[in-house]
Amino acid sequence: MTITIKDVAKKANVSIATVSRILNNKPGYTKETESKVLKVIEELGYHPNGLARGLINKRTHTIGVLVPKISSMLISGFLTGIEAAAHKYGSSVIVCHTELHGPKTTQYLNVLKEKQVDGIIYTSDLLTEEHYQILKDMGKPLVLLSSESHEFPVPYVKVNDRLAAYSATEYLIKKGHRKIGMISGLKEDSLAGQPRIDGFMQAMRAHQLPIKNEWIVPIGFKFEEGMKGFRQLVKQFPDITAVFAASDELALGILSAAYQMDIKIPDQLSVIGYDNLEIAEMSIPPLTTVAQPSEKMGKKAAELVFQMMVKKQPVESRIFPHEIIERNSVRTRGK
Repeated sequence: MTITIKDVAKKANVSIATVSRILNNKPGYTKETESKVLKVIEELGYHPNGLARGLINKRTHTIGVLVPKISSMLISGFLTGIEAAAHKYGSSVIVCHTELHGPKTTQYLNVLKEKQVDGIIYTSDLLTEEHYQILKDMGKPLVLLSSESHEFPVPYVKVNDRLAAYSATEYLIKKGHRKIGMISGLKEDSLAGQPRIDGFMQAMRAHQLPIKNEWIVPIGFKFEEGMKGFRQLVKQFPDITAVFAASDELALGILSAAYQMDIKIPDQLSVIGYDNLEIAEMSIPPLTTVAQPSEKMGKKAAELVFQMMVKKQPVESRIFPHEIIERNSVRTRGK
């Protein structure tokens, strides 16, 4: 038999309205009444109907998260943080895998609209005019994660990609390297492609080091692209001593290709990555990398959504600090 709120009210000898106020954390009852009602709820095994509660307080206790690649280790870190914050606020997470595909993103936004989610986190993708209008019409709290928009007034959570790339390049320079190449995301990628290339070039120029176009291979962020890009880079820049990879997956591709080419890391070539994925310390050798705190970033993005939901006012964007994690893939030049 299904236990209802009426059953709880009857056994606790209180009104249905009192039980409802207690369940929804609203005032209007004594501590003694609250204890009595909660005890009856436990005895009867009553579970409030989530849909019914949602109709009352106009919330579904769900947030939607749009991600471009469900298998990405970086996205996994973001989702771990998002889920932790959502759980703390008594909500669930609906994950939508867009594959960086515009029509699919539009389709998922319409699904989230039908589901009446309480808020949305838009991750690692450029916010287009079309998608912004859909989100604006939904009128739900929206936060960009590992992304930002110069066109639309949307709060974001990210690291400073340009500055982090500058730090990674400068780290190699301070280790005595002068002939440094880069494998990066595409230049057309205004979120993480061009900004990281800019940071690399700024560091080289700041230290009066030469830089040529063929010393940069803009190809993507995946493992396979790291392997392919490294072979191309070595062909174009044969006396290279160090490489800055714009993602850890790229860096791991470089390590794999270097092994196949009998190039010893770090004795003959130093490599620094970007992200500090868990797998970075499992590689051979363990990868020196620029860390962005993915779980903390995901958690903060979700917290901002809930703050907007409760306070009904804008929140400030957050720039998280990056950090160089030293392991064994970079060698000091001259030793």
